[in-house]
Amino acid sequence: MSSKKTIRVAVIEDNEAFREGVGYMIEFTEGFELVGKYESLELALAVMPEPDVILMDIHLPGKSGIEGIAEMNAKYPKAQIVMMTVFDDEAHISDAIIAGASGYILKRTPPARLIQAIQDVVEGGMPMSPAVAKKVSTLYAKYAPEPMPEVELTPREKQVLAMLADGMNFTMIAEKLFISFDTVRNHSRKIYDKLHVHSKSEAVSKALKHGLI
Repeated sequence: MSSKKTIRVAVIEDNEAFREGVGYMIEFTEGFELVGKYESLELALAVMPEPDVILMDIHLPGKSGIEGIAEMNAKYPKAQIVMMTVFDDEAHISDAIIAGASGYILKRTPPARLIQAIQDVVEGGMPMSPAVAKKVSTLYAKYAPEPMPEVELTPREKQVLAMLADGMNFTMIAEKLFISFDTVRNHSRKIYDKLHVHSKSEAVSKALKHGLI
């Protein structure tokens, strides 16, 4: 019998048909548990039990999904927040990542890829739809990076950080670099310490802002 932990997922989406469709898919996928479906951020904050992953739309009635990231992180600090939206423009992508989103998936993403994205974010990755990842990799090239001379990352730490920024999870990085999962996790912890952050999304945002990768 597998001892793999069931992933608890909540969906915050105002489009009823889409919300029900995603909820149904999660509910009937082995290894996943749907803990709730909510049409607004306010309702979710009021009644949602602790999830492992929150799939959240950006355009919501009341507060937007991006506005709600900080509140969700405060109330559910262990949960990973993945934006699930139709918006693929630079402004929304940048705002979501800077606010602390752990992933950014477009609604046109195939069901199997969405399930994989949930698994990836739990395993330490930062899942993004291909179109989003491409924009993230070029977005900050438009701006002169703010120097951060007090931070000295090793070549391997920069390599790991760049792969996290590309949406890879710890398992994928370990396989790519031919090192163990624990080694990748140790590199990540050192990166977080040096950047004075507490999550991969904060690390990627800070690294891009200061031109560290």
